[in-house]
Amino acid sequence: MILITGATGKTGSATAKSLNQMGVKYRALIRNEEKIEALESMGADVIHGSVEDTDAVEKSMENVETVLILLPNSEGQLSLEKQLVDSAKKLGVKRLVKVSSIEATPDATSPIPRLHLESENYIKDSGLEWTMIKPNFYMQNLLASAATIKEQGKIFLPMGEGKTGMIDTSDVGKVVAKVLSEEGHASKNHEVTGPEILSFYEVAEIFTDVIGAQIDYVDVPLPAYKETLGKFLTNEWHLNAVIDLFKGIAEGGIEEKTDTYKELMGETPKPLAKFLEEHAFIFKN
Repeated sequence: MILITGATGKTGSATAKSLNQMGVKYRALIRNEEKIEALESMGADVIHGSVEDTDAVEKSMENVETVLILLPNSEGQLSLEKQLVDSAKKLGVKRLVKVSSIEATPDATSPIPRLHLESENYIKDSGLEWTMIKPNFYMQNLLASAATIKEQGKIFLPMGEGKTGMIDTSDVGKVVAKVLSEEGHASKNHEVTGPEILSFYEVAEIFTDVIGAQIDYVDVPLPAYKETLGKFLTNEWHLNAVIDLFKGIAEGGIEEKTDTYKELMGETPKPLAKFLEEHAFIFKN
């Protein structure tokens, strides 16, 4: 049996959908009672409870061989992931699969990549079989700019000339489902990216082509962007972590592009233009 955490998020729900399409049985531990029915319709054996509740976690891990560790970025994320690892060892789980970040490297300076790296190391030291899935920047992050794209024809971000190999979470979910459902991935770091390395100026050009209206990228100074973002993101740790992440992109980008997705899935990952075509209704008036 496979247990997935984070099943109601974008990557987690994409993983659940892929597992269901593959006919693979899995269990999901979720906190939101309103989403139980939707997950059950995608083939999940749902356990209602929080990853913060050790009793619920251990109940969900009974007779489980593989656990997916997929938690939202937060100040308490590392502690919760360590607790999941400890419970997995206690319950006799054989394998851990963690969704990390391509930026989680030994020279990482931003809080989010650093906590991912520390969690990776804790997993590797657990004695359990492990696999890390390390995506680049998510295309879904662009959805946060939908209002300004629709109303002003502009993308306001502090990314400078930085470039990323952004990937659709649905593609990440396919990779996660494949890794969860088969052998052969022990002790591997799967760095997954999209098929293109793009600056945000180039992203705006693709928006223009797909939407059929002029879309411009406006490079916002980091302090000004932080002030604006702080009106919506009130958790200070999360605000500073996101700003640090964006600063890293502006200063050097996440320019890695790998063939991992194609090697695993036998197809090319989704290009940004295709993603925007699928979501054009969000960006158009």
